[in-house]
Amino acid sequence: MLMAAPPTVASLTPAELARRLAGPGLAVETGPFVSRIRTPIPQVAEGIALLYGDYPLRDDGFADFHVRLRPSGGLRRWYRPQVSFDVDGLAPFESLPLNHAFPMLEWALNWCISTRAHGWLIVHAAVVERGGRAAILPAPPGSGKSTLCAALISRGWRLLSDELALLRPDDGLLVPVPRPVSLKNRSIDVIRAFARDPVLSRPVSDTAKGTVAHLKAPPDSVAQAQRPALPAWIVFPRYAAGVATTLVPLARARAFMRVAENAFNYSHLGAAGFRTLADTVGRSACFEFHYSDLDDAIATFDALASPAP
Repeated sequence: MLMAAPPTVASLTPAELARRLAGPGLAVETGPFVSRIRTPIPQVAEGIALLYGDYPLRDDGFADFHVRLRPSGGLRRWYRPQVSFDVDGLAPFESLPLNHAFPMLEWALNWCISTRAHGWLIVHAAVVERGGRAAILPAPPGSGKSTLCAALISRGWRLLSDELALLRPDDGLLVPVPRPVSLKNRSIDVIRAFARDPVLSRPVSDTAKGTVAHLKAPPDSVAQAQRPALPAWIVFPRYAAGVATTLVPLARARAFMRVAENAFNYSHLGAAGFRTLADTVGRSACFEFHYSDLDDAIATFDALASPAP
């Protein structure tokens, strides 16, 4: 007997979505995680309705993370209002301006995974897949990683994650966490012009990262959130204005060290982290990638993924 598909966020009316968020919480499934989100803040409800409509709801009471965003009280309610975040009753961040509430939710969910999900080796990287093989894109902020990721998924690559590569130690597969892609500053307009009918959240200015907006994950990527992928390539991207598109092989020993530098819990996992990373690098072709033109970048990645003649 076929199991009925779970309801999605889009099945809720705006009033019901707001009621759940302000009351018992909204339990949303993103890949292997369930986050119960509670907030009365309208901007957060607006962002969730816009970007999370395709995600399954969980109504069995379980959640990996219990997240709450609260508007400031007292005088702060009227003068420079702020928002605070807590998870399981702990408040790891300082309050931010109230209009930063939706980006704060996205940063908070990333923080929950990167500090608590130690069943996986977690690398700060985008991950995209085609034909069952995945490209891991580790990079520091400002490298053009998210812009490249957004461009790739707008041209048929599957999104596994924009921020967090989750490597499963027992078999080395990449576990998807397909959530909205975070774009900053000039990248927002670049992807708005490059992607086909992109769905973008309202830009929020003056954050610690500049102006931020989020791109909705493709519905097919969300629908395949339980299908892992095999690592095939590790590509270190770097955007620079005017540079020619180049894909240069990188020694695996050097790639190992650079991925380890971008891993959140490599040391925490000890020997299991070393084995997982060594196996991933050993099975992957490793490259440095410089680009300035997105069409050229897409062509390069498509060629990489094409079967050999």
